[in-house]
Amino acid sequence: MEPKESVRKLPTMSLASVRKQFSVDDYNRMREVGILAEDDRLELLAGEIYTMSPVGPLHVALVNRLNRLLQRQVGEQGIVSVQNPIRLDQRSEPQPDLAILAPRADFYSGALATADDVLLLIEVADSSLAYDRDGKLPLYARARMSEVWLLDVVSRTLTQYTQPRHNSYAQRQAFGMGMSLRATLLPSVVVAVDEVFA
Repeated sequence: MEPKESVRKLPTMSLASVRKQFSVDDYNRMREVGILAEDDRLELLAGEIYTMSPVGPLHVALVNRLNRLLQRQVGEQGIVSVQNPIRLDQRSEPQPDLAILAPRADFYSGALATADDVLLLIEVADSSLAYDRDGKLPLYARARMSEVWLLDVVSRTLTQYTQPRHNSYAQRQAFGMGMSLRATLLPSVVVAVDEVFA
């Protein structure tokens, strides 16, 4: 009888050991050399590249409506930035739906806005509620972004997050239909939830 060949089992690799963490510089180089296209709907969060949800007509309409409301109220106090990247740190460059940035003469042509430049950030969540609330909000809090609004399309609520602490916000208040909320750093910005969903 012939001896059996011994079979050596290869060690299994955990998923974490094959993940590649990217820096903002890596991410931007991939765009420069064409690995990532300029119009790809991607964002870098905590070193990982995520594909953003496809944008449907309702999402577009809500972003456009908020943009119009904010433009009227902000005036020269800030710059309303729509779906543009913000550099949070060396490993995160999200693209929020809207942000009101501190005024800057170059309109941020010299460098992307950072968390310190953001006076108010708004995410519109239709199919992306868990992604925005559980994935992006902790990063915004960690970057000490002072105020974030999360528009939940399904429940028709606008939740205001303020007072960042570590990975979360100490203050959270939801506003439903028939209610209005005021931005803390820009008191002239008041948004009625009914107006958003009109």
